[in-house]
Amino acid sequence: MPYNFPAQEIYNFCTHLLAGVGVPREDAAIVATVLVDTSLDGIDTHGISRLPVYLTRLQNGRINVRAQIKSKRTAPAIVTIDGDNGLGQLVSVRAMETAIETARAVGVGVVPVKHSNHFGAATYYCKMAADAGMVGMAFTNSPPGIPPWGGKKPYFGTNPIAFGFPRAGDPVVVDMSSSNVARGNIILAAKEGRSIPEGWAIDADGLPTTDAQKALAGAVLPLGGPKGYALALAVEILSGVVSGAAYGPHVGWIYDDNLEPVNIGHFFIAINIEPLMPQDEYINRMEDMVSEIKAVPKAQGCERILLPGERKQANAARRLKEGIPVTDTLLAELNDIATSLGLETLSGETA
Repeated sequence: MPYNFPAQEIYNFCTHLLAGVGVPREDAAIVATVLVDTSLDGIDTHGISRLPVYLTRLQNGRINVRAQIKSKRTAPAIVTIDGDNGLGQLVSVRAMETAIETARAVGVGVVPVKHSNHFGAATYYCKMAADAGMVGMAFTNSPPGIPPWGGKKPYFGTNPIAFGFPRAGDPVVVDMSSSNVARGNIILAAKEGRSIPEGWAIDADGLPTTDAQKALAGAVLPLGGPKGYALALAVEILSGVVSGAAYGPHVGWIYDDNLEPVNIGHFFIAINIEPLMPQDEYINRMEDMVSEIKAVPKAQGCERILLPGERKQANAARRLKEGIPVTDTLLAELNDIATSLGLETLSGETA
């Protein structure tokens, strides 16, 4: 049965656990912030549910506890980053900060990243850019999950594509996988012993399956068939080939027993709006467009037209009041790790 915990309590606990396995506290706080923000948004597959595997991989040396992130400016608008096999959230926050700083100076910041790890949900990094008054883009590759169109063996990751656009209030954030569903949903279903909907995946023989374990041994289907395959390919080129990171089947998976670095690649872009038009003019044009979108006649059964990201914003508002739900399985995993580190465990009231 799930438990609800205040966001601040979860943040403190995550920070203590990460610091407990040797992550510098400042770095631990950054990663905890991303994880908690993601869980507040309701993206439970990419938030605090990923912490146990991160902690395990930090302890066995597969992820670098004290990564020395290196950056190199190769052109006025381009900075390359070597994540030194650090936590993906930490590397990605530093990368988007670099993209934003570069965009302030020259109008656009392009930051490819190599030698990183799973960065969670792309939404957070796009919100960083939008909060700075800029358009943000975030891409990443991931372990093989999608077959090329017509194939049955996975080659591409589920490779998300994300954009953030500033507004007068909450930004518009488009964050979508190039697969029918993020692989994290299948991992979570397998962990909890649940079946998955038809159309999500195929098994190792290329046949449709609703068995989450068979889906993990098979492949996730691309979004929109060949269109999703094309999008996954584009993200793989940017995040893997252009960045100098691993690509395709050469990307590692932190859920297996291999101890080699996974070498995931990311690609971040920040665009300064001011060189394009005054910020006030942009905001006014955005709000006019949003008003027009909201005013479009609604289809039968539709109560209101939502913008991308609005459901996440509603989730965050509710969970800030009610707390973040944590399953008993996840709570037990985290508390077992806390106990092994000699740290205080987390306990709370059932939701």
